[in-house]
Amino acid sequence: MNRAFLIVMDSLGIGGAPDAALFFNDGLPDTGANTLAHIAAAHPLRMPVLDALGLGAALRLASGADAPGLDAEPSGLWAAATEISQGKDTPSGHWEIACVPVPWEWHYFPKTVPSFPPEVTARIRDLAGSDGILGDCHASGTEIIDRFGADHLRTGWPICYTSADSVLQIAAHEDAFGLDRLIALCRGLAPMLHQMRVGRVIARPFRGQPGAFQRTANRRDFAIAPPGDTILDIAHRAARVTHAVGKIGDIFSHRGITHQHKGSDADLADHLIRLGRTAEPGSLTFANFVEFDAAFGHRRDIPGYAAHLEWFDTVAGRFLATLRPGDLAVFTADHGNDPSWHGTDHTRERVPVLVHGAGRGGAGLVGFSDIGASVLAHLGLPAAAHGTSFL
Repeated sequence: MNRAFLIVMDSLGIGGAPDAALFFNDGLPDTGANTLAHIAAAHPLRMPVLDALGLGAALRLASGADAPGLDAEPSGLWAAATEISQGKDTPSGHWEIACVPVPWEWHYFPKTVPSFPPEVTARIRDLAGSDGILGDCHASGTEIIDRFGADHLRTGWPICYTSADSVLQIAAHEDAFGLDRLIALCRGLAPMLHQMRVGRVIARPFRGQPGAFQRTANRRDFAIAPPGDTILDIAHRAARVTHAVGKIGDIFSHRGITHQHKGSDADLADHLIRLGRTAEPGSLTFANFVEFDAAFGHRRDIPGYAAHLEWFDTVAGRFLATLRPGDLAVFTADHGNDPSWHGTDHTRERVPVLVHGAGRGGAGLVGFSDIGASVLAHLGLPAAAHGTSFL
């Protein structure tokens, strides 16, 4: 039985979204955002493995851009994918890749101070057992911890913030506030926010002292459950083993998942390579590597993003070397996060689709759901409600 590996390089957009003008970052439209092209222009990339699968070719197809160092003749099957869901965030991208486009408009909190309505603030206070909250605004995660971390240690109040995404994030010190307490707070708050069509409540633990705070790898996402059958549901119902690597379990509300593994990108890379050697016949592995987005895109760190891309290319080479005849591996992304762009939020972009194990050639412009549909077709599983296989 064939195996399939679906690997998301979180936020590696390649520009060209036809509706980018409808999405905004710091009040300006995303027209012209191009995560990969702008990184490569500032830092020419050496990514021989993924470029050989078609990374540079997908970039040129999506946006007409050339990237220094990404000019290989593709030996894999490649495409560029366009999203239809009305979001440029993690749930929208992943659900649609998994054949469930988002059927509603997400709720977003206004860029005001305070950002959250009184009933949400009151619920957070009750769950946290605190007299108030800190932040209550739009902010980047590292910046708001630096701003309010000392006050958090002094008062014990949770740090609450949002962004251009449909999300409410709560940061708290793992030792002073308690990791279990933070996770319980976010879990308890999530049902109220999901009723409002807020996509995720995210626990953002950190450690350290003022001037030296660092976020830890113990992040937890509490996302709305997908409103239809995803590729994980379909595979699990067919008694196939499914492996969730990274935050996939959180994104899909732990539905349709047999085994789960979380950790840093370096730890996830080791686990993915192990699965290449050991994953069961007929199994589906769905992986997310989040540090492209969380550590470098949101922080507008072009050299860091470039270095992470080159590191991941070596991981991809080691992983592909473990695969067996009949295996399928698909590398893609869920949205953009152009580190050269204004603001600190995601950017609306097309994404690459790079396929090992399905021959070679260009599949053209496809939809996000076509990615999941192709995985199902390769595994010999029933088709989903959305998407058409391009294999």
